[in-house]
Formats: sequence, C-alpha cells, structure tokens
Amino acid sequence: MENQASTKRFLSLKLKWALGTAVGSLLISILLIVIIFSSFTQDLLRQERQTLSSTMTSVSEQVNNHLDTLSSQQIKQEINSEVGSTSSKAVFSRDIVRGLSNSQIEMAIYNQQGKVIYQLGKIQVKFKTSNQRSISLMRGNDHQILVGRMPIRSKDHQIIGYLQIENNLNTYHQRYQRQLLVVVIALLLVVILSGLMGYFLSWFFLRPLNDIEDTVKAISDDPTKDVRVPELRQNDELSELSTMFNQMLDRTQRYIDQQSQFVGDVSHELRTPVAIIQGHMQLLDRWGKDDPQVLADSIQASLKETERMNNLVQEMLDLSRAEQVELNFRDATTPVKEVVMQVYNNFKMIHPDYTFVMDDDLPGEVISPIYHDHLEQIMIILCDNAVKYSTNRPEVDFSLSRSANFVEIGIQDYGEGIADEDIDKVFDRFYRVDKARSRKKGGNGLGLAIAKRLIEGYHGMITLESTLGSGSVFTVKLPIIEEKD
Repeated sequence: MENQASTKRFLSLKLKWALGTAVGSLLISILLIVIIFSSFTQDLLRQERQTLSSTMTSVSEQVNNHLDTLSSQQIKQEINSEVGSTSSKAVFSRDIVRGLSNSQIEMAIYNQQGKVIYQLGKIQVKFKTSNQRSISLMRGNDHQILVGRMPIRSKDHQIIGYLQIENNLNTYHQRYQRQLLVVVIALLLVVILSGLMGYFLSWFFLRPLNDIEDTVKAISDDPTKDVRVPELRQNDELSELSTMFNQMLDRTQRYIDQQSQFVGDVSHELRTPVAIIQGHMQLLDRWGKDDPQVLADSIQASLKETERMNNLVQEMLDLSRAEQVELNFRDATTPVKEVVMQVYNNFKMIHPDYTFVMDDDLPGEVISPIYHDHLEQIMIILCDNAVKYSTNRPEVDFSLSRSANFVEIGIQDYGEGIADEDIDKVFDRFYRVDKARSRKKGGNGLGLAIAKRLIEGYHGMITLESTLGSGSVFTVKLPIIEEKD
C-alpha cells in the first residue's frame, strides 16, 4: 500500500484550485465575450448593409422608371448628370455620389441578356438575374461580401435590366480582425490573472491544511509525539476541521495512554497475587503437600487470590470501557429516578441491618443521556462504598433533586470519613486511603475511578464532601434531556 501511494502522481490542491479558477473564468469570459463580440459584429454588419441599401436606393431612383431601354450611353448620362464627373472615385455631395464614391462599393448594371453595360469597380460575384430587390451575404474573392440585386424597370414597368451592387466589407473585416485580436489577448490575460489569483487565494485560504499536513507527518514519524494543529480563528470549515482533527488526536492519544496504563496497571497490580500463589505452590512443592493443614491453607489462599485477580481484571476492563462510553453509547438514554429507586430498594433488601433513607425532591421522571447499566453500576459502586465504610452508624441516605439543567443524585454515609488531603485522590485508580483495610474488605481501589470515568464520559460530574469521623457525601450531576410528569 505504501509503495502504491508513493507512486501516485501528486497534484497540489492549490494547483487544482488555480486551474479550476482559470478554466471557470475562461468559460465565463468566453460566454460573455461571444455575446458581446457577436452583438458588436452584427451591429457593424447592419451598418454596412444599410450603406449598401442606401446606395441601391439612390441608384434605382436615378435609373428606374426613366428609360425605355438600357444602353451604356444612357446609364452614363443618368449617373454622370448627378456625379458631375466621369471619375468613379471622386467625392460628391448627393447621396448617390457619396454611395458610389465609397471605396467599398462596386456596382454593375446588366441588360436583359446579362451583359454588362455599366460597371463601377471590380465585381466579385457572378451575375444572376433577380426579379425582386435582395441583399445577401456571399463568398467573394477573399472573404464574405454583401451583394445587393434588383431589377431595373422601364417607364411602363417592364424589366429592362438588372442592378448589382457589392460591398466588399473591407472595413468590417479589418475591424473584425482587430476585435478578434483584442478578444484573444483579453482571454489570455483572464486565464493568467485568474490562475494567479486562484493560486494566491488557495494558498491564503488553505494554509491551515499545511499545518494539518505537518501535524500528520510529525505523528506519522513519531506516534508518541504530543503535537496538535495550531488553533485557528477564521471561524470557517477549515477551522472546524482543525478542531475536529485535534479532538480526534486527543481521543486517539487518550486511547493509547489508556492502553499503556492498562498494561502497566495489570503488570503492577497482579504482581502481588501472582507472587502469593507462586509462594504457596513452591511451599507445597517442597514439603507442604504432605501436611494436610498446610495443603488446605495454601489451596484456600490461592483460591482467594485467584478470585481477587479475577475481580481485579474485570474492574480494570470496566475502567477501560468506561473511558470509551462517548463512542459506544452516544445515543443511550435512561430514566434516572427509576434506576435510583431500583438500586435503593435492592440495597434495602440485601442489607436489612442498615437503614436506607430516600429524599426525593423530583416532581416527575427525568431522562439523562446515559446507558441504563452504567447508571446502575455507578449507583452500586457508591452505595457499596457507603455500606462498607459505615461501621459506626449503619445508615445511608439517598437524595434526588434538580439544579438548572442537571439532575443531582446524593449518596451520604455516616462512616469514618476521609481526610482533606485524601479527598482529591480517592478517584485515582488503585488509590486506597487505608490499603490494609481496603484489601480486607475486598477493595481494589478501582470502583470510584470507574464511577468518575463513566460520569464524565456522559458529560456529568461527581463531587465529594467528607469530614473525618463523620462520613462522606457523594453528589452526582447528570444532564437532563427530557422530563416526564
């Protein structure tokens, strides 16, 4: 997989962004320029068409309905009477003169047999009879030209000849070429500038990705490195991505730490029971197996230590799972009052020599985002702890109340209490205020650590108030997501 990944061609996201911006800008520019350029050229062509039409009108008014027959001499007289000169390219004042003196205009008059009887300039398109006036775009010698055709009629409205006027559109094509050059240059500038702008914007906005990449590379090189993506203040998607990425790294690091701590705790805590069992087995192996009393004591001690190891491993697994509840039980909900009352009644039944008091200030049921079995496990840990250490006064008080958006569960005992210097440590794993007393009562120092991890995993909190010689009060706060009457 690594070899395949390394052989793949790398294409920077910045380059992709720049290319995408350039292509997008190019397509939009082409669309707009085509619309504008087409409108501009059509307007130019319309002006040239109007010039040709005006010239045709001027000539037709001069030769139409004035003659009985067409001859070269008659046409010259009619045209020259207005022109005032035989020069075909002189500058004149009247419309016909202005039209015919235009260097783009070429004209020919044909008789009925298609023979040229008068010509001004060089005609490019082959003669064709036309019984009605028309102006069309045709192919000339070098490019397209405008060709106007119309019949010439006599005094009695009979067709006696034909008029063909051409506009070679030289000015139009020159302007067209200039505008096309401008358009090409403009498109090139758009592509270059938009590409540069896209690359700059991608570099500016995607800088956090470089930080993420550096962080990933650093962790890939050394998984134990405690590095994170720098905090971003843009309040955008990349900022959210960086935050989520850091949270993922924190969660992953936490799981790695939990695994390391689990292995370390197992090796440390199992050392004593394993040593005890090994000592008894060695004793039996040497000579104790021949002594029934020594044999019985060793077997009993080994069974006791085996049971303790089994409980210890189970509690350590519970602790490890407790630190992953937000991943495995994120959608779980539980009626808090129902679970507390269930544990309360169970402890009343199994400890008849203890007094259990319930102070319920909740008007109805409340629902919290916690898995049912985990809340029950928390209550059992706290109640079992209260019963174990309530030696002076066998009484445990339960309380249920509400504070803002939290439900509060209180467990109070009247036992030995905890010194102030030990209060902050009781939730640490394997911590025992009195190790000898805890071992005697079967404790491994993991119960409160499990309860704390479970509660915090469901976004709750647990606090302890204790007075040495007077007892302790554990208060659990869990968020409320629903209330029922």
